[in-house]
Amino acid sequence: MRSLFPYPFFMKARSTSFLLTISLFGLVTLPLAGLAQETEKPLEKKKADRTGNRGPESPELKFKLPAPPVLTPEQSLKAMKIQKGFKIQCIASEPMVESPVAMSWDAQGRLFVCEMRGYMNDVNAKGEDQPLGRIKLLEDSDGDGIMDKATVFVDKLIMPRSVTAFGDGVIVAEPPNLIWYHDTKGTGVSDKHEIIADNFGAKGGQPEHMANSLTFMQDNTLWGAGYGQRLRFVKGKFLAEPTRSGGQWGLTQDDWGRRYFNYNSDFLRMDLLPPSIYARNPNLADKLALNWQVMKDQHCWSPIQTPGVNRGYTEGKKDKDGKITDGQLRADGTLASCTATCGAGIYRGDLLPAEFKGNAFVPEPSGQLVKRLILSETGGVVTAKNAYEKTEFLYSSDERFRPINAYNGPDGALYILDMARGIIQHKFFLTHYLIANIEARKLEQPVNLGRIWRIVPEKAKPKAVKLPTETAAIVPYLDHANGHIRDTAQRLLVEQADPSTVDAIKKLTTDAKTPQGRAQALWTLEGMAVLTPDVITACLKDKHEKVRAAAVRLGGLANVGDMLKMMDDTSAEVRVQLALQLSAQSSPDAQAAVLKLLKAGGSPLLTDAIASGGRGHELEYLEQLLKDPAGKNDQLAKSGLLKMLAGCVMSERRSARVAKLLELTAAQEPDSPRQLALVNGIVGVPMEGKAKVQPRKLLYFESQPEALTTLQTKAGKKLKEEVVMASGPKKSLISLIDGAIAWPGKPGVPPPPVVVPLTAEQQGRYEKGKVIYAGLCAACHQPTGTGLEGLAPPLVDSEWALGPAERPIKIVLHGLGGPVNVGGRTWRLEMPPLGTFSDEDVASVLTYIRREWEHNASPVAPAEVTKIREANKTRTKSWTAEELNPPKKVAAKK
Repeated sequence: MRSLFPYPFFMKARSTSFLLTISLFGLVTLPLAGLAQETEKPLEKKKADRTGNRGPESPELKFKLPAPPVLTPEQSLKAMKIQKGFKIQCIASEPMVESPVAMSWDAQGRLFVCEMRGYMNDVNAKGEDQPLGRIKLLEDSDGDGIMDKATVFVDKLIMPRSVTAFGDGVIVAEPPNLIWYHDTKGTGVSDKHEIIADNFGAKGGQPEHMANSLTFMQDNTLWGAGYGQRLRFVKGKFLAEPTRSGGQWGLTQDDWGRRYFNYNSDFLRMDLLPPSIYARNPNLADKLALNWQVMKDQHCWSPIQTPGVNRGYTEGKKDKDGKITDGQLRADGTLASCTATCGAGIYRGDLLPAEFKGNAFVPEPSGQLVKRLILSETGGVVTAKNAYEKTEFLYSSDERFRPINAYNGPDGALYILDMARGIIQHKFFLTHYLIANIEARKLEQPVNLGRIWRIVPEKAKPKAVKLPTETAAIVPYLDHANGHIRDTAQRLLVEQADPSTVDAIKKLTTDAKTPQGRAQALWTLEGMAVLTPDVITACLKDKHEKVRAAAVRLGGLANVGDMLKMMDDTSAEVRVQLALQLSAQSSPDAQAAVLKLLKAGGSPLLTDAIASGGRGHELEYLEQLLKDPAGKNDQLAKSGLLKMLAGCVMSERRSARVAKLLELTAAQEPDSPRQLALVNGIVGVPMEGKAKVQPRKLLYFESQPEALTTLQTKAGKKLKEEVVMASGPKKSLISLIDGAIAWPGKPGVPPPPVVVPLTAEQQGRYEKGKVIYAGLCAACHQPTGTGLEGLAPPLVDSEWALGPAERPIKIVLHGLGGPVNVGGRTWRLEMPPLGTFSDEDVASVLTYIRREWEHNASPVAPAEVTKIREANKTRTKSWTAEELNPPKKVAAKK
C-alpha cells in the first residue's frame, strides 16, 4: 500500500534495504506511512512510549531467530516459492517505488502508484503528520514489461491511501479528502485538482480502520472499502449516495460486478446482493447477503517460520474434544491462521490457465504468502476453498516480503504489490511481544523499499493492451477476454458519454461473443443513462443466466410484464433477481408470482429478496403466505421468510399491526412449524445461530391484546421451552412475547419512558457528534449503527453505549480489547483509543450515539469526560470487558 516518486528518472528497478515482518491485528488494512531515515537508530529513545502497548508486558520470544538480512529484489525473488508452471518478475522496485500501498492502470497501460511514505517510520509512527506521500506514474517505454520511467505525478501528500485512474488523471484519497488530480497538459505531472468528497476517513485518524481502495465497479459507481458512500460521475460532477460498505483494506469485483473484500483475520467476504436492496426495508434486521463469509477456513500453510506477528505470544487452547489447538503460531513457528489479510484480487485475466479464472488471490503479509482460493457458486451463494492441500500458491522466506494487494493487469497477468518492510502494524495496535521482536531482530529499518511483482505462466510473453483514444473504437473492448480491459472500456465510455456510440453498445448486448461482454454492455448503457426497455426485453431471453439476471436487475416497470413470464426460469439466481423486483410491486399478480418463486426455491437468498421489497406490506404478505396449506413438508416454515416478515412487523412498532400479527400466530396449529417460525420472529430469535436472544423494547398497547391471551392459554410444549438470552437467565418463548408488550395496568410494567428533550447546547453537541460519527465511526459501526460482521459490533441498543456514561467515555479514551459480549454475540475486537479527541468531541459523539436510533440515554457533557480522563491519566492499556462490566457479587451462602 504505497505510492510513487517525486521526481522523474529513468532506470531499471533496484532494491535498497528494509525492515522485517510483523503485524497481526488490524494490519494491512490501512495505509502505512512512509520512509524512515535509514541513519536513525530505531529503538533507543522509545522506552517511554511503549507503556501503552498491548499483550504481556514481559513476553518471551519463542523463536530466537537471527536478524534477517535486507534482500535486494533479485535476492527476494530467489526466496519465493510459487506453484509449478508460473514465474515471478519484478517490474518495479526501490528507488522507483517506495512504501507502495495501492496502484491503478490508466487506459494507456501507465501505472499510477500510491506511496505511503509516512507510515510507521519507527514504532512511534514518526512522520505520520508530514507530507511525505506521493503518487508516482510508472511507464514501460520499451515494451518489455519492466517499468523504466518514473515521474512524480503528485507530491507532498499526508498519508495517502488510494489511487484510481480516472479521466485525465487520478482520484487520490488523502484523508479526509478524495481529490481528483488532472493532467490537462499531458506532461505526466498533475497541474490541476479538485476535492470531490471530504469524508473519506479522517485526517490523523487510525489508519487501519479508515476508508481506502476507491474502485470503479460494474454498477458505474466508485466504491471504497470501509466507505459509507458510493460516487457516480454524471455530466462532469460526482454525486454521492449513502451505502453500506464492507472490508478493511482492499476491494475487488468478479465478472458480474459483485464486490469482494476482507478483514485482517478473515480471508474473503462479499456482498451476494447489493446493499441498496436492504435500504428498501429498514425494518429488516437480518441481512444474510451482506458481508457474506466466502471462506470459512482461516488457516495458513506456509512452511516459513514467522515469529514477528502481533499476537505470536498467544498459546494454544483446548477444543471441545480436549485437543490442544494452535495459537497464532504453530509449535514449529509457522503462522496458524491469518492475521493481516488484505487486498484480495479476483483473477479475471486471459493469460493464466482457464482454471484460474474467477479464483481469488489473497495476500497475507504477516505470513509472507499469497493464498489462492477456488470459488464455487450455487443459487447465487458463493463459497471458497484453498486451492492446495496444506500449502499456498506463493510464499517467501524473505521476512520483508509484504504482499498487500493483488491486481489484474492490462496484459492479463496477476500483479502483487509488495510494501517490502519489517513493520506493518500501526502503533495503536503494537503488542509488547511484537516490539520485542522488532528490537531483537533489528526490523525497524529500512522503510523505503517497495516492489511490484508480476506473475505469469512460465513460457508466456505478455503484452499490455492499450485502448484507442477514439471513443467509437473503444466499444469492441467491452467484449475483451481480459476483465481489466472490459472494466476500463466501460469506465471510459461512461465518462465520455458519447451518443454516437450508443447503437454499437446496444448491438453488443445481444451479439457479444461472451456473456461477460453482453453483461458489460448492458451496464455501460446504464452508466450512460441510455438503457431502454427494449434492450432489457431482449436480454431477458439471453441463453446465459448471468446476463438474464443482470437484465432483470436493471429492468423497470415497463419490463414487469416480461418478468412475470419468467417464473419457470431454470436459474435460481435469476429467480432471486425476479423476487427482488416483484416483491416491491403491490399488484396481486406480482405477489402471486413472488409466492411461486418462493415455492420453487433453489436459493437461501430468496427470503432476503422478498422481505427486502416488502416494506409496509409484510403483514399482508404473511396473510397471503399462510393461506397456502402447510402439507407434510412445509417449505414455507423452513424458508425463514415467516420469521423474517414477523420480525419486520415487530420492528415497525405499530401496535395495530402487531395485534394482527399476534392473531395470525394464535390461529396457527399450536407448536406447528409455522407458529414457531412466527413466534421466533416476534421475539427476535436471530436468523444467524451465533447470536443470542436480545429482549425487544416494550411496545405499548391501549389494552391487552386478546390474541396474546389465546397464545398463552393454548401454548404448546415448544412455546414453553426456554431459550438462551443475551443476558440474564433463560426465558420461554411465550414469556418473551408477553415481555415485549405492555398496556395500562399491566402488573410490573413501567409507564412509557419520558423522553427528555435536549437543551440547545446538547442539541449542538448532537449535531457535531453526528458529523464526527459519519467521518470516523461509521466505516466500522455503519451509518445505521448496526455494526459490521467480522469487524465491529452494533451500537443500536447496545448496553455498552447506553449504560452509565462512564463506560463509553472510558472506551473512547483508552480503547476496548478482547472478547466482549454485545447483543448476545461474543466479539473479539480491538477498538482503538481515541484519546486525542478533545473532551468536547468525545461528549459530542457519545451524545449522538446515545440519542440516535430511538435511543433515550442521557447526553454526555464535556465535564464528565474531563473527570474520567483525569482519573485515568496514568492508564496505558485498553479496557477489557471484565474491567468495565464486572460480574455482580453473589452473596455468600449461610
